[in-house]
Amino acid sequence: MSKIAMSPDAVQVPTGVADRGILPAVVLLPALLSLGGCGTTGAPSYDLFGAFFPAWLLCGTVGIAGAVAARVVFVSTGVANTLPYQLAVCTGVGVITALVVWLVGFGR
Repeated sequence: MSKIAMSPDAVQVPTGVADRGILPAVVLLPALLSLGGCGTTGAPSYDLFGAFFPAWLLCGTVGIAGAVAARVVFVSTGVANTLPYQLAVCTGVGVITALVVWLVGFGR
């Protein structure tokens, strides 16, 4: 076995936290300031079956049901044969359904 000699200049040593400068503080400052918008009352939630479910989860489930319903309607009426980008259209219908439920149920 042969030994390879390495010069001390060839080894890179990771720099410490003190050598990083002000960049992390500049990057973290806007993130920390945006946390002031978080409410102290908590997120809107429903008490279902003895547990609290977040409202966004309920709206997402209703949106998925809306997308599935739109797909069923498109197939049963024959529109699915002529409609391009069916996945995008059904996803859009689901998102719109979820947002309408959110605005009607939790709009201020």
